[in-house]
This record gives sequence, structure tokens and C-alpha cells, in this order.
Amino acid sequence: MGFNLYHVDAFTEAAFAGNPAAICPLTGPADEGWMQHVAHEMSLSETAFLYPEGDGFRLRWFTPKVEVDLCGHATLAAAHLLWEMGIADPEKAIRFHTRSGTLTAVFEKNWIWLDFPAEPASPVPAPYELERALGIKPRYVGRNRLDFLAEMPSEAALHALRPDMERLMRLPARGIIVTAPTSAEGIDFVSRFFSPATGIREDPVTGSAHCCLGPFWGARLKKDEMTAYQASERGGVVKLRLMGDRVALGGRAVTVMHGRLTDAAAQPPRPADPPPA
Repeated sequence: MGFNLYHVDAFTEAAFAGNPAAICPLTGPADEGWMQHVAHEMSLSETAFLYPEGDGFRLRWFTPKVEVDLCGHATLAAAHLLWEMGIADPEKAIRFHTRSGTLTAVFEKNWIWLDFPAEPASPVPAPYELERALGIKPRYVGRNRLDFLAEMPSEAALHALRPDMERLMRLPARGIIVTAPTSAEGIDFVSRFFSPATGIREDPVTGSAHCCLGPFWGARLKKDEMTAYQASERGGVVKLRLMGDRVALGGRAVTVMHGRLTDAAAQPPRPADPPPA
């Protein structure tokens, strides 16, 4: 039998904006190789697979190339879908068991809030390939366990970036967060995120990057609550609350498509046929 697949736009109030994720609810564990094939076929920045486990759900995230340790927008999309389908009670928190520990989602005044680990960056010398790839000297360069963080000289410089993806792929990191202050009303800072090494040239809206951006801008702006905008082509708004070693990420989501994997795609793929002799 096949599996249902849902296309959900996260960190947006309207369809065709924010960051799209494919969500595949399962009844139990699935073959890793099969999940990677499905994610590659979906060709979105993340495809999430979830199934009931203990007091919540096991949740795994795959880019078209690899499984990743942390993903905000697909977690937001998964929570939205569980509430929309009536699988989870909107009056109660959803617990997701992941490679980054247990993450929770709550529904509060039409916003979904995710409780994620803070991922602060520590200052590091700017790698040669990073400056060459960006084509500009950052004001600040930091590094956490996942990514490099680079503060741009201005918001205009951030918007103008056209990074050299080949050079970015040589950096020993999941991706590169670039950020800048902004004069936009109601927004505290802007950012972009590039992750060609995982198959994502530019991610539309990256929840996990804000686990780094929150502590970075919170210290500079002297704020514990902020509103951020990820300035990709699609764009998206992320609300933040700093809570010590945790960061709450707030967003909305919209389901835009529902489909079903056929029986042919519902099983782990067999090895490719050998070439004819």
C-alpha cells in the first residue's frame, strides 16, 4: 500500500511563500535508503518522516542528499499537519523525538511555537574560502556545531549577495548563515542561508539557523523577544523568544498539496538493473 505525502509551506500565512516541506506520516520505522530516495524525489529542502513513538512522534528530516540533525521549518510543518488532521490535540504540546533530542511544539494564538536548542556561534577567523565565496569581507564570522555565521556590512550587501556555491561547498559545515540589521518596521534583523553541501543552494526560511541568530542578535540588541525576516526569494517571518539554552521559534504554516505515493514507490527501491552486455 502507498503512503500519503503532504506539501506544507512553513513560516508563512499564505501559500507559495515561506519554506516548503514534504511531510510523510508513517505507522512505524522505515528503511533509511527508501526515505532518502523519497526526499530526493520530492526535491525540496527537507522531507520529514514521522510516526508515533512513546509519548509523541519520532521525526526525521532528509534533504535531497542527506539526513540532517536539526530542521525548523519541517518540524513546524509536521506540527501544523498533525493538528490540522486531528491527530494531535491543539490544547496539548506535541513531543518530537529527534536526532537533536526531544523538541516540542505548542499552538498559541494562531502561532506554532517550537522549543529548540540554542546554537550560539563563537567568533572564529574568517576562512579564506568563505570570504572568496561571498565576495565581501564580513563584519563578524562565527561558528557553531552546524554552520558558519557571517554578519554583512549592511542589509543592501546581504540582498546583493551572489555566492560562489562551489567555494561554499568546500567549507567544513552544514551551511552558511549571513545576516544584517534592518530598518524595516517591526523586524529586528534579516538573514539568508546557503547549504550547497546538503543539496540546498539557498534555503527559503531556516528555523534551525535562527537558533544561532537568536542568541547573536539578542546579545547585540539587548532583547529576549525578536521578529526576524529571512530575505530569500520566497521570504518568511520567524518570531523568537530566548530562554537560556533554548530558543522558541514562532511561525505559521499552510498545507498546499496532498498526494500519495503509489505502490511502486512505497517499497525500498531495488538495485538498478545492470547495463546490457
